[in-house]
Amino acid sequence: MRIAIIAVDGSMLSAVAGLADLFWITNQTLRAPPSGAARGMRDQAGLRVDEAQTISFDATIVSADGKARVDPQGRSLPVEGSLHDLDDCDLALVTGMALGHDGLPPVSDAILQTAAWLEKMHNRGALIGAACAGTFVLGEAGLLDGRRCTTTWWLHHAFKQRFPKAQLVWGTAVEEQDRVVTTGGPLSWVDLALHVIRREAGADVARLAADMSVADSVPLPQLVYAPRGFVNAADPLLLQAEQIIRHGRPGLSAEGLAKALNLSGRTLHRRLTELTNESPKAFITRVRIETACVLLETPSASVKQVALKCGYREETAFRRAFIQTTGMTPADYRRWSNGRQRGVLARLEDDPG
Repeated sequence: MRIAIIAVDGSMLSAVAGLADLFWITNQTLRAPPSGAARGMRDQAGLRVDEAQTISFDATIVSADGKARVDPQGRSLPVEGSLHDLDDCDLALVTGMALGHDGLPPVSDAILQTAAWLEKMHNRGALIGAACAGTFVLGEAGLLDGRRCTTTWWLHHAFKQRFPKAQLVWGTAVEEQDRVVTTGGPLSWVDLALHVIRREAGADVARLAADMSVADSVPLPQLVYAPRGFVNAADPLLLQAEQIIRHGRPGLSAEGLAKALNLSGRTLHRRLTELTNESPKAFITRVRIETACVLLETPSASVKQVALKCGYREETAFRRAFIQTTGMTPADYRRWSNGRQRGVLARLEDDPG
């Protein structure tokens, strides 16, 4: 598989080099799996290790003009050639980058050249991917118009303003549609690489690559890291709807929410689709689960009590919705959250200043 890792001014050195390293680690692992790892390994499509060994992820680091770039800390980021040296590729990836003085990803001549090249490669059948602020380059290429995508949570509002035609999804870790893959967060290049490996070589190969790299093969959604209610702060309607859901009776329906907002069901659906790319039902579920995350951080609250406070009459329905939204059970989330909190407190105690 021929892979182009694209560097622009401000690209993160760790991301560009890290992608190349992770694909190299995968190649080495496939050629010589650890003792016992090959036994019985197969993915959902029935791919065996000996078959997977024929797959090779061959990465080349390139820039628009073939010249070295400068990373956010002023260090040289060497490249191996220009975009135009590559007649074709199977996969092209853009990583996170430094933001401009306005706090937004820049739009330079090199980025516009890169965007045009990405569009051409996609038209030729290549898989295109981007992590964090690199998703803005895909937006400039028009590759996200009408397609589901994600970006890092703290650039969500800016992204939506710049690319209103994109089907931006709040809080997810990875989105793929029509051979376009996006991930969020400066370090989400790991998720991007593992998604590509899973897609091309199967789930077990991706899991083995993640194990060798000591990384999670299935990333958590971004919404567990983002401040609660962050996306709803963008519009008064969202804030009002959030308060109705938080303080409403259990079992609030989409029709009930529309009535409380003095809107028709159709109007509410249209407005939420425009603002968050969610249906009213999905919006209600997200707000409830975000509330549950806060409540679960209180050790004395039982899962049943949290479910009731969040509008679920049945604990089973609550657990199902929680897993679908966060990727964890309520109990697992509580342990994960408590572990993060203990880590923060430990760091504060070690360095109180």
